[in-house]
Amino acid sequence: MLPNPKQMYILIIILLIIIIILFRSLDKRIRNLENEISKIREEQTGNRKEEIKDLPERQLFPLSEEIIEEEERPHDNKNTEEPNVKISPVFDFLKQNTLAIAGIFTLVLGIGYFVKYAIDNNWLGEVSRAAIGFAAGAGIITTGHFLRKNYTIFASIITGGGISVLYFTTTIAFREYHLFSQNAAFSMTCFVTLVSIFLSYYYKSEILIIFSLFGGFLAPLMISTGQSNYPFLFIYITVINTGMLAIAFLKKWKSIGWISFIFTCIYLFYWTLTKTEINTVYFYVISYIIFYAFALQNYFTQKKLLPTDILMLILVNFTGIIGTVFIFKQLQYDPVIIFPVAFAIINGILLYREHSEKKFGSAHSIFSGIAVSLITAAFALQFSTHLITTVWAIESTLLLFIWRKTRLSIFRNFFYVLFPLVIIAQIMTWVEYINSRNLKIIFNPVFLTSLVTVITIFINLSLLRKIHQKQKDSSFFENLFSAVSYAVIYIAILSEIIYHISDEPMIIIFTIGMLFSLYFIFIILLFRKKLEIAKILEYGLLYIFFSLIILNTIIAGSGIITHIIMKNIDLKYYFMYGLYLIPLIFTIIKIIPHSSFFTIKLSYWLLVTAIVTAVSMETHHIYLLTFSENIVDMKKLQEYFTLLYLPIIWAILASIFIYKGLKTDAREYAKAGFALLGVTIVKLYLYDVWKMDNVSRIIAFIILGFILLLSSFLFQRLKNIVVTMVEKKEEPDKTT
Repeated sequence: MLPNPKQMYILIIILLIIIIILFRSLDKRIRNLENEISKIREEQTGNRKEEIKDLPERQLFPLSEEIIEEEERPHDNKNTEEPNVKISPVFDFLKQNTLAIAGIFTLVLGIGYFVKYAIDNNWLGEVSRAAIGFAAGAGIITTGHFLRKNYTIFASIITGGGISVLYFTTTIAFREYHLFSQNAAFSMTCFVTLVSIFLSYYYKSEILIIFSLFGGFLAPLMISTGQSNYPFLFIYITVINTGMLAIAFLKKWKSIGWISFIFTCIYLFYWTLTKTEINTVYFYVISYIIFYAFALQNYFTQKKLLPTDILMLILVNFTGIIGTVFIFKQLQYDPVIIFPVAFAIINGILLYREHSEKKFGSAHSIFSGIAVSLITAAFALQFSTHLITTVWAIESTLLLFIWRKTRLSIFRNFFYVLFPLVIIAQIMTWVEYINSRNLKIIFNPVFLTSLVTVITIFINLSLLRKIHQKQKDSSFFENLFSAVSYAVIYIAILSEIIYHISDEPMIIIFTIGMLFSLYFIFIILLFRKKLEIAKILEYGLLYIFFSLIILNTIIAGSGIITHIIMKNIDLKYYFMYGLYLIPLIFTIIKIIPHSSFFTIKLSYWLLVTAIVTAVSMETHHIYLLTFSENIVDMKKLQEYFTLLYLPIIWAILASIFIYKGLKTDAREYAKAGFALLGVTIVKLYLYDVWKMDNVSRIIAFIILGFILLLSSFLFQRLKNIVVTMVEKKEEPDKTT
């Protein structure tokens, strides 16, 4: 049987009385204990003073001289990382007051469940329910007010819980019971917000104002009816931000500025995307001024910029650009560079101030970096580059620049977070090549956006090299960044090339793509010292290079020859395809001997495979072009070449590799030569001999036998020379 309302009220009153009595009793005991502890400390302090009167000064202050010496000692490490940035008090508060937060949360839920229970049993009307909610919130706030002197943090939590009750009561009264209009509900939430801000300022409680800000920014969502009244909403948000700015300057509470900035950006971006209006620009400008002033608080009061201030400056400028330029582009207003240039001028004024006062510290570098980045973004956006990709690419470079100037790891970490977003945005930009038609060469939005990304990547690589010169090491992330950067440059240029040759036959597109890939890697390898390519990246590029050589000669070369013989393409394309020999020969002669490529034994085998493939395939291609007149002749000649000439070519190459391996210290050449010779012999006896006619069989066996005998003779001669030199304990002559 359920208790009646009177019994429930009596039970609640009795429980409250018991809790108050227990609390007062416990509070009295705690006060007595505190008094006793303070008396004991005073007695111990008095005894200690009498004991140390006659001690020498060095014994009285054993650490003072050491501390002074430590302070006077010069610091050698000038490039050490900054001290840890002070974490917002919110995190310390959460760690130290978890039980109190859980308690107030549980209390609010308990009140809510009690009210729900009363509603389900029809004990209370709608007005009474709302009245209980408001009374409970006011009662909790009053309780927090009386506890504030002795229990400051606990009182802040209690007060925050009461404010939450008021917010939720107003929301429920408006949404569920329709006790008052939307304007009245909004006025009530504004009043609760103002009261909570006043209380937080009066109590000097940063935690309480955080509660207030969350409630203030969430209030419009609580009383929303789905009909958007954005101007009224942002007037309300501007009022909150203005109050935040005033309190931030008075109390120097940095966390409230970041909370306001995050909520404001969410509201502004949502409004911009759902309903793009020119009026939104005014609120972007107002928000820019408010948060720019917030970021410069320490700059004007303490003549310095904290890491969080620098980060706020970057975010304020670039979020402002994204919003305003997006609106101008969507509504087709000109010029789109008006706001990037205006923001650059504002930062330029502060840069001029630093320069005129001859201050060339971190603030000078930061304002100059932001100003240059904004001007760069303005010019890029004027050429219709993609907004997000351009802004993020320039912003990532700015973060890396500030990291190099300030050595603050917070900017390095944000760079590591933002750069992958730049890559994702750039990939989405490249996708537009698929559906785009009639794009101009180079001067089109897709490639110009890629060009901005490429330029910023070159700057990033330069900045990283300068950082590594100081640190004399490079981490895995820097190597990964370098590899990804070169990949982005490669794809950006290749995508533009392929788009403009997309009407050509597929074999031409593939051949040009392979040629570009080979020359791109070749140029990086050629300037590897100036670019300061890490060894692991150098190895990777060489392996990719020779692997592409093999694929190019087999796939592209064969395809080109087939299409030429079929009269589908002109002979000039074969000469174009043959341009790959220039980087191949230059790499073998000039680059490899001065690299560490052969520290891995597998490298010899890859190089031998690439050379054998290139020589064999080009001989095959020339043979077909010389004697083939149609596709039927080509197939017969291919089989004839494979059976007769290919074993001879392989035997000659094997002999050359064996000779080189025995004459030099590179014994892997000899092993590869013997392996190739073995493949040739196996191929001859197991396959070729059954396909040849008698004349071809005689010629092949005679030539191959002669080559094998010559190789054996050279091997025995070199072996005898080496043995003779060892017996005479002489060094072999290099010219022998």
